[in-house]
Amino acid sequence: MLYTNWYLEVLLRRVTSGQICFSPYQKAFISLAPDPQLPFSAEEYTDISELRSLAELIGAYGMKFLNESLMWHIASQVGELKKLVMENMEVLTKLRTNFDKPLVMAELFTQLKFIENLLTRLNIIGVIIAFKGLTQEALSDVLSQRVSFLYNAVVDFREHVHTSGQDAVTVDMLALSVGLPCNVDPALCNALQAEKELDAEADYNNSCLLMVFIAVSLRVLIRSETTVYSPRLDAHPNNCHCFANAINAVAGALFTLHRRGDVEERLQEFLALASSSLLTLSHDTEKVVPSKARESLYLLLDQIVKESPFLTQDLLESCFPYVLLRNAYHAVLKRE
Repeated sequence: MLYTNWYLEVLLRRVTSGQICFSPYQKAFISLAPDPQLPFSAEEYTDISELRSLAELIGAYGMKFLNESLMWHIASQVGELKKLVMENMEVLTKLRTNFDKPLVMAELFTQLKFIENLLTRLNIIGVIIAFKGLTQEALSDVLSQRVSFLYNAVVDFREHVHTSGQDAVTVDMLALSVGLPCNVDPALCNALQAEKELDAEADYNNSCLLMVFIAVSLRVLIRSETTVYSPRLDAHPNNCHCFANAINAVAGALFTLHRRGDVEERLQEFLALASSSLLTLSHDTEKVVPSKARESLYLLLDQIVKESPFLTQDLLESCFPYVLLRNAYHAVLKRE
């Protein structure tokens, strides 16, 4: 309990203040600048060797409790996101059906409210999922050394047993308990189930519109200088690269709970909306839109597809020109 509270209430709360960035390249949270209120470096407590020590210290059950606590925090944030969707229900419904009409989308976009609130909460979710990924990897490393026979038995069982429905959830729970990644996190599904509305149809519609809201709001990130991608960290300083994991995890869990088998379709719809929205940035003639921030957002879209078990590069190229991605990667690396 002590370790869980410290990581959740002290460290991860500091990440969203802008002083700490998650670096996939270094597999740790990195302090970007000295913070008088945080008298230590974030990497001292979040690098892989430190988290392996944590896994050995609190054990598999302790890591399970930490993971479930993280998922409950995410569920509470998703609940708040759905409230924002309710405030924009009418506009989002129109945006969903007009993604191929840039002028109409631009007009409707100006009517949206609480976009910054949405992005802040999505950032929190992404940061939590990034930290959860580090803890799961650390747990996997420790168990593969300490109880290698049991660990490898779980790995083999998961690879060779092909199930669906509740049996698949059971297998995923078993895999999660030893630190193996899952396409859809069963712990997150359990946490979101408690937040689910009684009216299944209304809840499903809200989930769809939430993905629409996120897709059309990504362009707002261009206003921040900290959106600019840093090759040294393999990250955006404002942690918006964590949106990739957040979007895939939340979408996978939400639409799995509705049991309509349309996770891929909903993410494809998200990709079409996000691509249409970001493509309009290349035609924006306002000086307030710096090219380096625009290029960094293109990389974010690519990252969302790379991190997704449901989307492919072929789908991305069908709605977003590959030449823009290639030029964006070239530009950010050249600046570095």
